[in-house]
Amino acid sequence: MQGKRILLLMLGWLSLITGIIGIFLPLLPTTPLVLLAAWCFSKSSERFHTWLLGHKIFGPIIRDWQSSDGIPKRSRNRAIFFMWAGMAVSMFIVSRLWATIGLVTVGVAVSIYLLRMPIRTENTEHVEKPKNVEDKPH
Repeated sequence: MQGKRILLLMLGWLSLITGIIGIFLPLLPTTPLVLLAAWCFSKSSERFHTWLLGHKIFGPIIRDWQSSDGIPKRSRNRAIFFMWAGMAVSMFIVSRLWATIGLVTVGVAVSIYLLRMPIRTENTEHVEKPKNVEDKPH
């Protein structure tokens, strides 16, 4: 089991670092990579998982995803817009039929998934932090 834990820990950090790079590079998806990191940390390191949940930037993303309240409509629409904008740029740069078909397929699937998610009203209280997450600045 120790090998699996180490592998998940390494995958978690790789996902988080790649997600952070994705903030600055439009073709790397930040949110899915941060969610993957949270999952990996939840299976390998309670300390890192708690740290990530309490992070001022990444914590709300994870808590929104884990809640059953849904996502704000504005966030959903923004995600769909930027996803398609990034894929359009990629399609233009790559200019290959197989890449365009792949990107459109992924884009349609992700869009359908996002459009089927429950919508949380904007004035709904934000999901509370877990009890074991401290409010200290990181």
